Amino acid sequence: MQDPIAHGKAHFMETLGNVPEPIRALIDHAPGYFEGYIKMREHIYREGDGTGLDLKTKELIYVVLDIVGGNYDGAENHLQAGMKAGLTAAEVADACVQIIHAFGVMPWGKGGYRVCDTALRIEKEMRAKAGG
Repeated sequence: MQDPIAHGKAHFMETLGNVPEPIRALIDHAPGYFEGYIKMREHIYREGDGTGLDLKTKELIYVVLDIVGGNYDGAENHLQAGMKAGLTAAEVADACVQIIHAFGVMPWGKGGYRVCDTALRIEKEMRAKAGG
């Protein structure tokens, strides 16, 4: 049986391509809680059972929640994962407009716009790599 901490780190590497610093700190300071956190996160990230949201939508929701919560590093992490799953810059921009509508311009001004800028940059890089 794999060590639960190693298993959790592997889950982050698979889903985000990195172990974010807040997660590293959670592992260091509350490893028992991290084990439970991973179980919940794995449930959210389940795929192929015919229920729930597709991965692209799950990542977009995390982007939105992180922007509203002021966690712009987290938003960019989920943005990158979402774009690998097919999320587009236009979809991110549309979601950000909904954030402004529901929460005002503050989340946009504090960093939501940067997430949209990053989405455009990633999209351009992906097109360039694809040759178009």
